[in-house]
Amino acid sequence: MKRILLSITALILPFITVAQEAAEKGLDEKINEVFANYTGWFVNAIFYQIPITEKVGIPWVVIMLLGFATFFTFYFKFINIRGFITAINVVRGEYDSVDDHGKQEKTNVNTVDGDLVDTIKDESQEGEVSHFQALTAALSGTVGLGNIAGVAIAITIGGPGATFWMIVAGLLGMTSKFAECTLGVKYRDVGADGTVYGGPMYYLKKGLTEKGAATLGRILAILFAIFCIGGSFGGGNMFQSNQAAQIFNDIAGIESASAGFWFGLVMAVFVGIVIIGGVKRIASVTEKVVPFMVGIYMLAALVVIGMNFDQIGSAFGSIFSGAFSPEGVVGGVIGVLVQGFRRAAFSNEAGVGSAAIAHSAVKTNYAASEGIVALLEPFIDTVVVCTITALVIVITGNYLDPGAASGVQLTSDAFASAIPWFPYVLTVAVILFAFSTMISWSYYGLQSWLFLFGRTKRNIVAYKIIFCIFTVIGASISLGAVTDFSDAMIFAMAVPNLIGVSLLLSKVKEELQKYNKAIKK
Repeated sequence: MKRILLSITALILPFITVAQEAAEKGLDEKINEVFANYTGWFVNAIFYQIPITEKVGIPWVVIMLLGFATFFTFYFKFINIRGFITAINVVRGEYDSVDDHGKQEKTNVNTVDGDLVDTIKDESQEGEVSHFQALTAALSGTVGLGNIAGVAIAITIGGPGATFWMIVAGLLGMTSKFAECTLGVKYRDVGADGTVYGGPMYYLKKGLTEKGAATLGRILAILFAIFCIGGSFGGGNMFQSNQAAQIFNDIAGIESASAGFWFGLVMAVFVGIVIIGGVKRIASVTEKVVPFMVGIYMLAALVVIGMNFDQIGSAFGSIFSGAFSPEGVVGGVIGVLVQGFRRAAFSNEAGVGSAAIAHSAVKTNYAASEGIVALLEPFIDTVVVCTITALVIVITGNYLDPGAASGVQLTSDAFASAIPWFPYVLTVAVILFAFSTMISWSYYGLQSWLFLFGRTKRNIVAYKIIFCIFTVIGASISLGAVTDFSDAMIFAMAVPNLIGVSLLLSKVKEELQKYNKAIKK
């Protein structure tokens, strides 16, 4: 218990100090400066620039994500394209009978730390949610403000061409998602009460132990869990409540300094109500909220695009031309590419490993079946939703205004320029996006928390309370520092995850071959 209290104190102390120093200065905008001072070193380390030209560099972590995603795509012979129809059929339930025939009897095998080495023979017969629920739970963590605010940020910095590279990143990321989610199911733990515990923490530790690299596996698993907890508080929580509070206050005309606090408090209450019920409650909410919120947003965007139908061609022209020759400068191309990949990674999280936690709870006897389902995520999230958002912004042209807002407000202004009352619809969509993302990321963070500190009720309650506190904090600080910290923590998760996935690719291939044989029969 003492270790847990010390860990909690270590996590929240910097934020308490931030609040105290900001209060002493008496200015809300100072919070951003103080927050940046305490987290800037970590952000700089994660996004250290490898120089490409004299003026342009690429963060090493972006190169890592791009490189591994490309390698995975070739290694699995473009499973992102070949497995697309199969993925849709699995979600539709066409292969449910395959799972029924895939059950295997328990066998006497070696164990590691009291757990089965070949977990697929036993634990994969358990699960808590359906393929569709697992997909929507994971999508609720990715289809969110990264699609709205993130696209706006990418276009503001990199121009329309950034959209093209976001699409490319989404297509390549489909394979990364397939690999990590297959491993998530294969190496998951199932408790005596049927509760599933899965994600990179488990396949890093157990999978690499099978490979004879137990020490490396433990180190990578611990690092991932720490980064995931930070990511759940940052990008999965504070960033969401920050942007939701901003657009709500703008649409309601609220200028009170305490408005963010009260909005965050209300949001925290609703989030707390849902996450108390665990993954089953989260899945039951997301399977309803995700289709609804995506439907609202897509309908609104399509109306705006339809009203400017004659400009669709020129918008795509700007996207493609901007991707390869912005102002005719090679450095500009690199800059646009970097922004596209950076925002796409923050949006769909392919390679980060977070979605593997949600997908590991699925009811299936074949790990690869859920990996195939998972490859739909980056397609829906980045190729579809992000592209639609980009078209709205590019068509309306608001991003060209030197005084244009940033983040979610730019997207809102783009909608308003077509139909004045659309920001009200967008406000509802944004709040739903933020809410669904937070409840999914609370589950990701909780799984990592329990991996580090033990699966006890006290630890569960402690994490959920802290998570709700951060919801309030996020709504009370400004965008810049939140975005940087959120990006850094989420990108940091990719480092141990991708190292582990690359070392376990042969296991993924075995599971894919096993499932392909099963569905062919």
